[in-house]
Amino acid sequence: MTAPRFDLAAAARQEMIDHGFDPDFPKGADQQIAQIRTRRPDPNVRDLRGLLWSSIDNDTSRDLDQIEAAERSGDGILVRVAIADVDFAVDLRTPIDRHAAGQTTSVYTGVRTFSMLPEELSTDLTSLNEAEDRMAVVIEYTVAVDGSIDAPSIYRALVRNRAQLAYNATGAWLESGAEAPPKIAASPELQAQLKLQDEAAERLCMARHKIGALDFDRVEAEPVFSDGQVEDLAIRKRNRATRLIEDFMIAANHVMAQTLSCAGVSSIRRVVQTPERWPRMVALAAERGYQLPAQPDSGALNAVLRSVQQKDPDHYPDISLTIIKLMGPGEYVVARKGADAPGHFALAVHDYTHSTAPNRRFADMVTQRLIKAVLAENGVPYNDGELDAIARNCTQKEDAARKVERKMGKRIAALALRSRLGQIFRGVVTGNTPKGVFVRIDAPPAEGMLVRGEHGADVGDVLRVKLVGADPQRGYIDFARV
Repeated sequence: MTAPRFDLAAAARQEMIDHGFDPDFPKGADQQIAQIRTRRPDPNVRDLRGLLWSSIDNDTSRDLDQIEAAERSGDGILVRVAIADVDFAVDLRTPIDRHAAGQTTSVYTGVRTFSMLPEELSTDLTSLNEAEDRMAVVIEYTVAVDGSIDAPSIYRALVRNRAQLAYNATGAWLESGAEAPPKIAASPELQAQLKLQDEAAERLCMARHKIGALDFDRVEAEPVFSDGQVEDLAIRKRNRATRLIEDFMIAANHVMAQTLSCAGVSSIRRVVQTPERWPRMVALAAERGYQLPAQPDSGALNAVLRSVQQKDPDHYPDISLTIIKLMGPGEYVVARKGADAPGHFALAVHDYTHSTAPNRRFADMVTQRLIKAVLAENGVPYNDGELDAIARNCTQKEDAARKVERKMGKRIAALALRSRLGQIFRGVVTGNTPKGVFVRIDAPPAEGMLVRGEHGADVGDVLRVKLVGADPQRGYIDFARV
C-alpha cells in the first residue's frame, strides 16, 4: 500500500509561524522593491569590475553574498572578498528593513527557503549574480607565507562576478584533479586564480590551526525528491572548495571586527563561549586513549581531533559531531566602545563578527551599516541599547531557526525512512536532555530519539539501534537500542 502524500511545504510554513517567524513580507515591500530597481551604482566608489571575481557556493544557491579574487604580492597573496552591499538597497527603518530586523535570518527547511529579504532582492538586486554589476563592500588583506594577515583594508566598490561556481564540482577539481567544470575548463586565467585562492586558504588554515582553532568535518543530509516527494537522503560533505570559502570568510570577519574595534565604535560580535561540558570532552578523549587538560584548551582539543582524523578516519565524523554538540551554539553579543568582548572558542580568536552574509543574516547587515558609517566618517546608525536588542533577537531567532530546520529535517528524514522500519543502524548519541536521548545514524544521515535502552547513554556513545518508528506528521524518528 502506497503511503499517503505529506505536504512538506505547508508543514514548513506552519513550523515557521509556530516558532515566531512571519513568512509573509509586509505591506509596502512591493513599492519599496520597485523604488530600489531605479537605483544606480554610486559613482564615487572604486571600480573593480575588471578583476577576475568568482563565487563558490552550494549547487542550488541563488543568494550570492560574496565573491573572491586574489593576486600575488611579493611572497604574500592579496585576497579581496567582496560582500554584497545590501544596505545600498535597503534603507534603515523601511518596511523591508523592519521585517528583516524581526526575522534576523533566512531559514532553510529543505523544501523551501524562507528568505529574510524578498527574493527580488536576495536572489537578484542585492545578489552578486554572474555578469551583473553590483555594489559591494570589499574586505582586503594580504596572506603572508606563515598565514598571518597583513595590510587589512575595507572600502566600497563596484564589482562584477565573472563565474558563478559550485562547491561539489570545484572541490573535486581542486582536490583530485577531476575534470574541471565547464567554466573553469574554458579559462586558464580562472584556473590559475582558483589555485592561487586555494594556496592562500591553505596558509590561513595552517595559521589558524597553530593557534588552536578547531576544524570539523561536518556531514549534512540533503533530501532527494522524486515527483515532489522525498525519495532518499543524500550526504553533503565539506571539500576543498568549501574550506577555501570558510577560511576566506573567517579572515574577512576577523578583519571587520578589528577594524570596527580600532575605529572606536560599538559593534555586534559572534562568540562561542568556553564549553561548559568540557569534562565530558575530556572523558570522551580518554576513552579513545587521548589526554586533554582539566581546563578548556582549544589547541589541545584540536590536536586530539586531528590525531583521530589521521588514525581513525571511520569514526572521526562521529567524534566531530559529538564535539560540536558539546560545544553549544554561538551567540551574538555587543562589544562596547573601549571594552573587551568575549572571544570565539572554536576559532581561537578574540575579535570576530559576522559580516559576510547580509542577504541572509541581519547581524551582518547591521555590521555593514556600522563599517560604512566609519568609512564615511558619519555617525553610527545604532546606539548601544539598539545593538543590545538586535544581538539578543538575532541569537533568539537563530535558535528558533535551528529548531524549525531540525524539525523539518526530521520530517524529511521520517519520510525517507518510513519504508525501512525494523532495520538496524549504527548510531552515535548526540544529545542527552530532559526530553530524552537523541541518536544520529550515518546512512542515511538522520537523527531521532532513543525510546528503548536509553538509560546510561551519553553524548558520544556509539550504539546499534533499530528503527521502530517514523512519523512525518510529528517529525518523530524513534530508535530502540539492540
